[in-house]
Amino acid sequence: MASTETTPPAERVKTDDLAGLEAGLDALDSVQVRRAPVREVLLKKVLPPVLAIVLVLVVWQILVSAKVADEGKLPSPGAVWDSLSTMWLEGTLLDVLWTSVSRALLGFLLALAIGTPLGLLVARVGVVRTAIGPILSGLQSLPSVAWVAPAVLWLGLNDSMMFAVILLGAVPSIANGLVAGVDQVPPLFLRAGRTLGATGLRGAWHIVMPAALPGYLAGLKQGWAFSWRSLMAAEIIASSPDLGLGLGQLLENGRNNFDMPGIFLAIFLILLVGVAIDLLVFSPVERAVLRRRGLLVKA
Repeated sequence: MASTETTPPAERVKTDDLAGLEAGLDALDSVQVRRAPVREVLLKKVLPPVLAIVLVLVVWQILVSAKVADEGKLPSPGAVWDSLSTMWLEGTLLDVLWTSVSRALLGFLLALAIGTPLGLLVARVGVVRTAIGPILSGLQSLPSVAWVAPAVLWLGLNDSMMFAVILLGAVPSIANGLVAGVDQVPPLFLRAGRTLGATGLRGAWHIVMPAALPGYLAGLKQGWAFSWRSLMAAEIIASSPDLGLGLGQLLENGRNNFDMPGIFLAIFLILLVGVAIDLLVFSPVERAVLRRRGLLVKA
């Protein structure tokens, strides 16, 4: 029996390919971002770090009980807790935290305002990249503590000195992060933007910055880390009653007074602030960016 099909074979292949493409696009559209249940969040995101902290405390207490080190060198968790309770009852704990956190946040915002246009300029202007690109990379690798001594001589023992050290530590990281993000923008995006009239500042705002956002966020996280570390170095070295009591001064006071519980408490608080800023600020922003780009299926 003769076949009644009149569609040419090549046409049938094109039709099948188009149908397969449509099915693939439908499958992509069907991927829905779902909110994880509270129980799942508790089990997968809250419980593991809590268990890790408990394990560290248990091992710590075992080492103290086994007298691995002298009590003057390794205080017990209870002694550190007593030091924390004393500061809370005296009303100094929140003041110490706020002194350091407010300095770090203000310094980071200043670094953000300087590092962002600087990074964009370096990334988009070849002459500027050739001139100061290597200098930014060198400054990023320079320990922030090296800037404390000249900053004290230039500006004295005041908050301006603290902010100068923060800026010198954070600006190169933010600028280099943005440069790395811009370098990863597909050239097709830039050509499409120019075709649509997005040039100059409009192109930077509507095309370059959104496309470079993942690398820029990585630079911001690193910039915050440098801000926090720079501030702690400045507070430890340039300690003065006129500067107020911050976490760095608290750590240095513990060393001067041979107060090991106070030293461990200061270290714990410095670590706590760093983790809290990452969890409360940078992680939600990073998840939102990934979710908008279809790279994060679960909330």
